[in-house]
Amino acid sequence: MIVSMATVMMSLLVSIAPPLSALLPDNDVHLRPNTWLTDHTPTPVHLHAGRTRRIYFTLQKKTLFLALRVSPCSGSIKWRLTARSLKDNPNPHNHWSSKKSFPEVWWRGSGKETLIHSYSGSTVDTYEGPAYGPASIYILWLKSPEQDAQVEVYLHEGLGSSGSFPELPPDPRVHTLGVGMTSVTLNWTPSPSLTQTPKHSKKHNYEYCVTVNRKHNFSSLCSARQAAREERGSGRKAKKGGTAVPLKAWWGQQWDVFGDRGSSAVIQANFEDPGCVCREVDSVCTVSDLLPDTLYFFDVFVMDRENGTSAAYTGTFTHTHSEARGVATPLRDGQVQWVTMSSGSEGQRRFSFRPRGGQQKGLLTLHSCNTTKAKVTVSTRGQLLSSQEVGEQLVQIWLQGGPSYLIYLQVPDAPSPSKLDTKVCVKMQASSAFHRQGAPLLPITLQLKSFNKLRSCSSVTLAWMGTEERSLYCLYQRQIPDRLDKESKPQGTDHCLGPESRPASERVLCKYFQELDPRRAVTTAVVEGLNPGSVYLFDIYLMRRWGLPLKYQSKMIRTRGQC
Repeated sequence: MIVSMATVMMSLLVSIAPPLSALLPDNDVHLRPNTWLTDHTPTPVHLHAGRTRRIYFTLQKKTLFLALRVSPCSGSIKWRLTARSLKDNPNPHNHWSSKKSFPEVWWRGSGKETLIHSYSGSTVDTYEGPAYGPASIYILWLKSPEQDAQVEVYLHEGLGSSGSFPELPPDPRVHTLGVGMTSVTLNWTPSPSLTQTPKHSKKHNYEYCVTVNRKHNFSSLCSARQAAREERGSGRKAKKGGTAVPLKAWWGQQWDVFGDRGSSAVIQANFEDPGCVCREVDSVCTVSDLLPDTLYFFDVFVMDRENGTSAAYTGTFTHTHSEARGVATPLRDGQVQWVTMSSGSEGQRRFSFRPRGGQQKGLLTLHSCNTTKAKVTVSTRGQLLSSQEVGEQLVQIWLQGGPSYLIYLQVPDAPSPSKLDTKVCVKMQASSAFHRQGAPLLPITLQLKSFNKLRSCSSVTLAWMGTEERSLYCLYQRQIPDRLDKESKPQGTDHCLGPESRPASERVLCKYFQELDPRRAVTTAVVEGLNPGSVYLFDIYLMRRWGLPLKYQSKMIRTRGQC
């Protein structure tokens, strides 16, 4: 009963309490610690829609000039800079002139407030001018009228902000050197900050960051970082509905929402990756893995990691070339496709796949049949799904989100003139997956192990890792002639060849296996009826309903000669 009464009282307090915004007029001074701005430090500030945020700072003695730079990271903001000075020095013995309530001196004492600068917009704005007076407190008023916004503020004491931000060249534009179907090459005039810095410290202090997106250009690094952060969080669904909040927690939340949130609200600036497609000290960059016939926007930022500042070049945009229509080869559901390509003009192939039955899910599996790697790019409805290398290891790409998919296969550029005739063979299969929610699980390792203590003149014991899913494993064996060295690779063991290429006489057994704990997913098999002192080659194939069969690493074992 006591708990119920406490809950009722809490609900009544919350319901009858007036909005805290009504108790906090725009010119009121809060008794909580206030937010103070530190010079020579990029300071991110969060703004709630429609709420004015105040940040205070003072200047050191004999400071004649100041520079204040405000960079909107998202949306349009309004800000103004004012200075409030005292006619007389504050009384140090006054009971309210403590360090905690330092700004109250300027409101309760005799003085005046003067507007120094104001701005409204969504681009970077800087105020540079003389200090207002020796006994002044500066107030930066920030407001986002329409939506929650993130702002970055930088204060510099002195004449101008030279040395605080990387310098831009006289021509700060980003230029396009070359445009292809899936790549764009950019260049720009080097920053004087890099050209005038000793070589041993270039990589430590300065570097370029190149970003690419399909919406618009960015005017600052913080806006690019904020866009990348929002894109990463766009897939998270916001929780709906309300829950009962204790009065103490509710009271603290109101301070965070409506008040000047204190020094804890201003976090230290960090240089998290805003989605740089390349980070270099050279002024040339090739952006790959793009979609054909698509508009892209490119931005270049020069970053000073020591000071945590950056400067933005004037970005550019370009349209990638479109590929000739009607050259996409349709893939039949479940059919194994062998693709052979060579470098040069014949180094690209284009395929299309449409899952059966109107479904939008499928699985694409492929791997290279020789030592040369290929590259695959998969897209649907103009959206890039995956772009990765294809080597000897099996590649699985889960297809979801569209009724049809475009698959680009290409041979990478030859690393040296001696390999101009690079050839690659790729085995590929696309299949519909009506009842799956993702790509099939793969074993932790594809090693096939044997036990020396369990090896006899006529039998061996093998072990391999399985998965949590119920799958079929088939074991094949082949006797190797004695003239072949144990370390050599016998003919006919191409990892692209599946069990369909093996004679039925070489199959030893097929078994189903699964283990819900992946660390214990180990299965064994005992092979008997072998000849003494003979060398055998063993192969395991993971047979799957969707995708290509997965071949484990081959294992050569010699039976004991004497038992």
